[in-house]
Amino acid sequence: MRETRILEFKETITNTFLKTVSAFSNYNGGTILFGVDDNGNVKGLLDVKQACLDIENKINDSISPQPNYTLEIQNNDQTIKLTVKSGLQKPYLYKSKAYKRNDTATIEVDTLEFSRLVLDGKNISFEELPCKDQELSFEILQCKLKENIYIETFNQDTLKTLNLYDNINGYNNAAGLLADKNHFSGIDIVKFGENISIIQKRVTFEHISVLEIYEKALAVFRDYYQYEVIQGADRKMVEKIPEAAFREAIANALIHRVWDINSHIRVSMFDDRIEVVSLGGLPAGITAEEYLSGKLSILRNRNLANVFYRLGLVEIFGTGITRIKQLYAESLIKPEFEVSENAIKIVLPIFETNVNLTEDEKVIYKFLSKTMLKPISEIAPYVPFGKSKTTQLLKAMEKKGVIAVEGKGRGTKYIIK
Repeated sequence: MRETRILEFKETITNTFLKTVSAFSNYNGGTILFGVDDNGNVKGLLDVKQACLDIENKINDSISPQPNYTLEIQNNDQTIKLTVKSGLQKPYLYKSKAYKRNDTATIEVDTLEFSRLVLDGKNISFEELPCKDQELSFEILQCKLKENIYIETFNQDTLKTLNLYDNINGYNNAAGLLADKNHFSGIDIVKFGENISIIQKRVTFEHISVLEIYEKALAVFRDYYQYEVIQGADRKMVEKIPEAAFREAIANALIHRVWDINSHIRVSMFDDRIEVVSLGGLPAGITAEEYLSGKLSILRNRNLANVFYRLGLVEIFGTGITRIKQLYAESLIKPEFEVSENAIKIVLPIFETNVNLTEDEKVIYKFLSKTMLKPISEIAPYVPFGKSKTTQLLKAMEKKGVIAVEGKGRGTKYIIK
């Protein structure tokens, strides 16, 4: 065994475990095993029954409010398993401080994170807090509602229905995000050339309605990843990257990000892919596996998501990742999803469907690049073939005109045409 974000080992009982109890209670819960060393080896406790009492007393006397936990004696009365559940009355404090897990370490939360825990404990989200801007206009929202769901009358009652306004607090942060002008950050888009040293275009959309940000991002996308082909008397629009996939990625980034950080969603555009990085990681209560599989969705900004849903921009049931995967079902190169503690990254590759390739050749194709020459040493270790067969398959792909080969001998390199 090894320690993880939700598992910690303690060979003896000292007060340091109380920080981890605070961390587990404040976030996704976890387990502490007593009588086990840092390498996961069972060392045992001298008196497990007394140890249980000591652990219970320390938690009850030191953690406020009272956390939800259970104690279990294991390994023939040698070790104790302390299971701590995520609590509802956050923040859970040890010596007036709140803690969180950072990989396998337990650290004190910063001021921003502490504020989020307080809101979570009150079952309030940031978007529900009163907006510091109360002189707001909603021409863009009004226009979108009229276009998409034919709402002719737009007034304060409309905003109340959308949970954007109440008589006591006025406009909330969700309303601010949808207002024509606001103080919030937005999206920073960079189109790179052959490498990241060459910037063909950079544009930042901020302090405007998220609905306008969404439309402006789509306009930039269309400039680089769509073109028309004339076939006889007809014109056909060709998409290098499915627009529907980009729409999902941008909409997800806007409605699922944390908005209490003054930083932009980053969209990096390359010749062979688009990378969308959204701030905030996953909301508490959902794992990366659940998020990526589409089994579970927890809305961080429910009111904002509701407006996007009413306008037909997203499915409120959290099917965005699943829809992106479906859009790439026939593509040789699949989209990638990377989830970290503070960000979510979606990579949308150029849509590739080369029916001339065999199944083995398709496996190799996924590890090649359109912009970078790769030697056999950067291909063979990642495919389930030997070096000899990989070389043969690459030669066959060259004959089909799918890839180009440069150099000779050990200097031979391959690139997608």
